Amino acid sequence: MKDQRTTTRYMTGFGNSFETEALPGALPIGRNSPQKCNYGLYAEQLSGTAFTAPKSSNQRSWLYRIRPSVKHSGRLVKVDKGLLRNAPQAREESDLPLAQLRWGPVPLPQSPVNFIEGLHTITTAGDSDARAGMGAHLLLVTKSMEKEYFCNSDGEMLIVAQQNCLRFATEFGVLEIEPGEICVIPRGVIFRCELVNGPARGYVCENYGGSFILPDRGPIGANCLANPRDFLTPEAAYEDREEPSKLFMKWGGELFVCDIGQSPLDVVAWHGNYAPYKYDLRRFSPVGSVLYDHPDPSIYTVLTAPSETPGTANVDFVIFPERWSVGENTFRPPWYHRNIMSEFMGLVYGVYDAKPEGFVPGGMSLHNSMLAHGPDETSFEHASTAELKPVKMEGSLAFMFETKFPQRVTAYASKLATLDQTYVDCWQGLKKKFNPSVRDPG
Repeated sequence: MKDQRTTTRYMTGFGNSFETEALPGALPIGRNSPQKCNYGLYAEQLSGTAFTAPKSSNQRSWLYRIRPSVKHSGRLVKVDKGLLRNAPQAREESDLPLAQLRWGPVPLPQSPVNFIEGLHTITTAGDSDARAGMGAHLLLVTKSMEKEYFCNSDGEMLIVAQQNCLRFATEFGVLEIEPGEICVIPRGVIFRCELVNGPARGYVCENYGGSFILPDRGPIGANCLANPRDFLTPEAAYEDREEPSKLFMKWGGELFVCDIGQSPLDVVAWHGNYAPYKYDLRRFSPVGSVLYDHPDPSIYTVLTAPSETPGTANVDFVIFPERWSVGENTFRPPWYHRNIMSEFMGLVYGVYDAKPEGFVPGGMSLHNSMLAHGPDETSFEHASTAELKPVKMEGSLAFMFETKFPQRVTAYASKLATLDQTYVDCWQGLKKKFNPSVRDPG
């Protein structure tokens, strides 16, 4: 048994076409599929888009592996999918009334739970079979996958680490993330998830649509927001392991498993632009107002998955990082609003400025399409009377999975003990301040 996964090494640049080999000469020169590959390898293409997609959006990688992946797919048998759900889900799944929702952190299980078992679907949106919409999952992991592997054919997975680190051994190489970092595993890529420093909690956005890309910066120009050079893609690292294993596949909202006789992470070399990657959210360069008014939260978009409607995302991944707040004569927290988009939020660490109480690290909230939301009473009163000097918002990282589709809550999420039954009351204390006789609020 030979294992080339003792180190984690990366290449930089978002969307680039890379080439990497764990053995010298494993990559063929001048052709993708030679009659015979060096080292007795098999050539195989993994396509993330249709063959005929325009060059600017075409995604594919060539893999040079010990066995073709068809050898890693035995007789698939449907198994219990646990708490995993896909869109569209039955409307009867949850009988919660329509409302703004918030959950506290869900405790980590005391029993051994791996990555697959630890995926707990909170919301779904759109239709996974139609390749539109998303699922938001809570991730609770207390044990590493060992001779088990997972492949999601329904969507790419954006994973946000919240408590402790996660290591993903993939066909392309190894990715490791800590709180404050994310990784994206494309649709169809096989991987194994391992714990690094104890049980881990995180959030997962399952994007049913086209792949995440960097948003256009428009008038912002060439710099700031998430810079391509800060995205890391793994260098080739393979496993040559002959041991009974299991491959789990998520397909069409169901979970299947088959027995295989070896590790499927056997890619010795690869080249292309369809590969897993990671990103440190602390490298995001925020831009904002330097005089007055709170800008739209879209300026905090890290990644976007466009829809067929220009300017309206299938999914946006947005963060609220450390930043300076300097607006003059400005209500600085997010303003009250109703929105066509639906917003699933989580807090990685720190205190969220619009909800200093009740929304805590490891928690989550859902503000669905056209449901009004904004700062609670305490935040409003403080922001309306505070001295407006420059303030640096430090030690906090919140994020949002935002989609144009309504998000439907699962039965699991609707029955969680951590569901805050009093959340809507946080706005009840907002007082009527209208006085037609006083123009200046003083």
